[in-house]
Amino acid sequence: MTSTTTPSAPEAVTRRPIVATLARGAVAGAGGVAMWGAFPPRNLWWLGLVALGLLYAAIVVGRPRARVGAFCGLVFGLCFWLPLLPWIGVYVGPLPWVALSVALAIYGALFGATAVVTARLPGAPVWFALCWIAVEWARSSFPFGGFPWGATAFGQVGSPLLPVAALGGVPLLGFVIALTAAGLAQVVIVLARLRRSGTTGSRRNALLRPVATALLCALAGPIVAAAMWPSVHAADDRGPASSRVTVAAVQGNVPRLGLDFAAQRRAVLDNHVRETFRLADAIRAGTRPRPDLVLWPENASDIDPLDNEDAAEEITAASQAVGAPILVGTLIRNDDGRPTNTVLVWDGARGPVGRYDKHIVQPFGEYLPWRPFFRMFSSYADQAGNFRPGDGRSVLTVPVDGRSQPAPVGVSTCWEIAFDRSPREAVDQGAQLLYVPTNNATFGRTQMTYQQLAMSQVRAVELGRTVVVAATTGVSAVVAPDGRLLQRSQFFTPATLSADITLRTDRTPAARLGALPQTVLVVIAVAGFLVALATRTRLGKHLRPAGRPEGAAPGAHTAEEIDDVTDP
Repeated sequence: MTSTTTPSAPEAVTRRPIVATLARGAVAGAGGVAMWGAFPPRNLWWLGLVALGLLYAAIVVGRPRARVGAFCGLVFGLCFWLPLLPWIGVYVGPLPWVALSVALAIYGALFGATAVVTARLPGAPVWFALCWIAVEWARSSFPFGGFPWGATAFGQVGSPLLPVAALGGVPLLGFVIALTAAGLAQVVIVLARLRRSGTTGSRRNALLRPVATALLCALAGPIVAAAMWPSVHAADDRGPASSRVTVAAVQGNVPRLGLDFAAQRRAVLDNHVRETFRLADAIRAGTRPRPDLVLWPENASDIDPLDNEDAAEEITAASQAVGAPILVGTLIRNDDGRPTNTVLVWDGARGPVGRYDKHIVQPFGEYLPWRPFFRMFSSYADQAGNFRPGDGRSVLTVPVDGRSQPAPVGVSTCWEIAFDRSPREAVDQGAQLLYVPTNNATFGRTQMTYQQLAMSQVRAVELGRTVVVAATTGVSAVVAPDGRLLQRSQFFTPATLSADITLRTDRTPAARLGALPQTVLVVIAVAGFLVALATRTRLGKHLRPAGRPEGAAPGAHTAEEIDDVTDP
């Protein structure tokens, strides 16, 4: 004879919160995967709304405790960052990729905890979005200068909400995405509860207010985007001939991918010289226009042309062949022995006439913080460089034949394009064209290249400038001020892109406001969190209704408590 054991009532009560927490985690995990789907190369931007809507439902419905919100945020983060960043471990193994993903997911846990606390304030979708952007700011700032890769706005290429970037930059666009998603989720939650409960009369009327509030949150972003749409697309209009220049971006390719791509430094330089001479042949044949300036990528000449006569002669010959100055990505060894990641303006007649040293150098690549510590975990630690960050202007003034004034070209080298301050400072200093020299050879044939290209597309809209991406291996591209790709190269293929570009002098609201929108959003989020925390502490004894069943687990909620979430 067999017997079955029925869990006692206390055991059943204890299990219910665990099952509910796991269910919340599953919803949050689905949201993390959906957020990954919004990013390149998939570019399913609408999944960003789905992702944050699912996260909102997992964190807000039923008013879970802060630790449950932290768990949901952590799961969301892991399910987003792990599939987004595998390119980090292509040549160095999985440890750096997994370690970075886990570290970034901890920011998700921080968000989940703060979102639960602030959800008790009126207007839950607004506080959800504010906390989201505040934590994005923290992740993009600390430690080691922050990691802005994966910002919500960078997954919105092609989105009708993208014009919001021209109003308040990447932070405001991210806030609008989170607010729209939370508002839509709140509408669905309230309507589903209304349909399920079948309430009538005064209770039904009471539920209409939260529906209206949630709808307002959901529609605010699209309304702002629609208002910004005409000005964003007007920036793509061709200006007079006097304001246009012809630009050529040269992608010379590298002998092989991997960490040792620069082992054949001379071959990389020769590839870019050869491709530039092909352009010169096409100019003479009349099949290509003569450029006013030529853009080479980062690391196009890792042989320092200021110290190597052969490299200088090659670059000079290439510049003379096309009849235009070349912006050369190179490495310069400085007097203190430390290199800089540098762009030189090289004129065929006068040699180097301008220089930009990369301001924001990449941790764990161009330099290694805490080198003795990280050396214990990876044999690749000593391959990190010891680069010195630059501190000069972010704009190169490039002489252009036939123009009385040089062309002001703003530079954001590779990693820098992810940081709001880099291209914005260039525009503040008068940049009329943005140039992104990059080298992705150390990351293989991965989604990293397309994720970085999306950043340039968002920056074009944010700052109202044409952006030209010059890459060693691809993808090189010309991006219109409205974010469209006008031209692009194929990966791991020599190519030259030519484009007639209008130099822009007007500034978008985002360029004029700078960091102000982000500062305002973060300050409000922090203030709201502190108010909610103080209120919760002072009135904590009232959070448990008198009707709570005796012995109920701490994470359990009465039906009345759960219904309270309909009032944001």
